[in-house]
Parts: sequence; structure tokens; C-alpha cells
Amino acid sequence: MRRRDFLRSATLGTAALAISPAPSAEAPFAFQYLTSSAMYGNLPLEAVIAETPKTGAASLDVWPRRHGTQREQMDELGHEKVAALLETHKVKLDCITRYDLGPFKLQEEMLVLKKFGGKVLVTGGSGPVGLTGPDLKKAVQEFVEKLKPHLARAGELGLTIAIENHGKNLIDAPDAIRWLAEFGKDLPLGIELAPYHLPQDPELIAGLIRELGSKLTVFLAWEYGMGCMKPMPKDEELQQLPGRGKLDFVPIVKALKEVRFGGYTQVFMHPTPRGIPILPTAEQTTAEINRSRTYLENCLAKA
Repeated sequence: MRRRDFLRSATLGTAALAISPAPSAEAPFAFQYLTSSAMYGNLPLEAVIAETPKTGAASLDVWPRRHGTQREQMDELGHEKVAALLETHKVKLDCITRYDLGPFKLQEEMLVLKKFGGKVLVTGGSGPVGLTGPDLKKAVQEFVEKLKPHLARAGELGLTIAIENHGKNLIDAPDAIRWLAEFGKDLPLGIELAPYHLPQDPELIAGLIRELGSKLTVFLAWEYGMGCMKPMPKDEELQQLPGRGKLDFVPIVKALKEVRFGGYTQVFMHPTPRGIPILPTAEQTTAEINRSRTYLENCLAKA
């Protein structure tokens, strides 16, 4: 984004697409990669922006503390300087993840994302946990109803609010994900699908992808491995990454290909403690992301 365009967007609020269009039927399916700043922990935003194209991505997802510091760095550096850095490295700030704000406090963040020409705000759900059956369905419907004023504002700005399925959250189990898609079908409400938080069954995950279709906004290429909630040797921690753990991504990638997934694919994991890079340096982190990206591309060749 040129600096003058950035300033014009901030002043005039020009429209942005909520999600990227799906590839045409004639074009071969390809992943649209989105790099998470959380993978780089507390490293400088400038370094993360510079690394993003090296991961095969043209788009960046910026996270705040405790998982990263890049969202805070944006304000410290000034948005004009950040826009200039993005332009220099040919990177788009397409996504901001704000679990810390939750789904009902995103109004100001919408304006920040809009200023950069971004498209997706990611957060978590809100409501009771541990529900099943009709009680769960009702709670998900009530959550969507409560979220509608915020979705209306997102729609005015050309943005999508994407809810991640997350453990110990209203939106966690497959049924909750399905009902979120059903009740939000005509709204700028998307889903960030995290296999880590689902049974490690590739056919179940693939089935969900087929059911969600265009409501799937971000796919987190992230498996459970050996978990992420306690310190462990790095080789064990890295098993959250595709190609490192035991989850077979071929059926999952096949489903993404079948539905012509037009959203973002993000190679992801959590380090312990949170807020550090997944590996000590930016270069090592990028190499590890690319290791998983190569695995995903090999899965696509088999799909």
C-alpha cells in the first residue's frame, strides 16, 4: 500500500473486500498463505514483515501480547511508518487477531484494520462452556444474535469477524462450529478452523471443511502433537506443526481443494512460554514455517 493511499483510506474509509474471492474453476487450487506474527514472539515488527514473503505469504496476521508484541509495536512505531514497511516488503496486513478483546470490543480495532486495507479480525467465542445438544444450539444462536450489531459494523467496513474454535469455549466442538456457520450464514461472520482443538481425526476435520464451505475464512495448519500447555523438549513441542506430528493432512487438504477454499492458510503452533519465537531467531522460525509449508504442498500434490 502506498503511503498516500494509506492516508486516503484512513480519512475516507474506502471499502475493502471481506474475504478473498475463491480461485476460478479453471485455475489450479493453491493455498493463500497468511503468516502469524505470533510465530515470531517478541521479535521486532520490522523483522517479521521482512520475513513474511520468505514464508511464501503475501499477507500478515498481527497479534498482541501475550502471544506476540507486534500489535503494540504498530502503535509505538506509528501507523504511517508501518504502512511504509509493508509497502517496502510487498506485504499486506490482511488480518489482526485479538483474543484479548473478545468478540464484543472490536469496534476500534475494525478502524485500524480498515486503515490498512485489511479483511479479517479473528477472535474467540463467548458464552457458556460444556453444553451439548439443544442447549448448545440455543447458546450459539444467542451468541450470534448478540454479535449482530458488531457484525453490522464490520459489514459496513467490508470486514469479516472470524471466530476460532477453541478449547473451553462456547465454540469448541464440531456441532458448535456447524451451528455458528448456520446462524451466521448471511452475515460477515467467518470461522477460523483450528484442528488442534478438535479430535485428531483427519476425516472428521475434512468433513467439517466440506460442511463449512465459504464460511471457512482461515484454516490453521496446526495439530495437537504433544500439546502446548507445558514445557517440553523443542522437538516434541514442534510436533504441533504439519509434517512434524502424526496427523495426516492429505484428507484435510483434499477437502480444502474440493471446496475451492478461498480463505487463508496459516502454519501455526504455540510455544511455551507464550510470547517467544517458536525458534530462537527469525531465520530459524521462517525455515520451520517453510518446512511445514513444503509438507502441505506435498499433501496438495497427493490430494
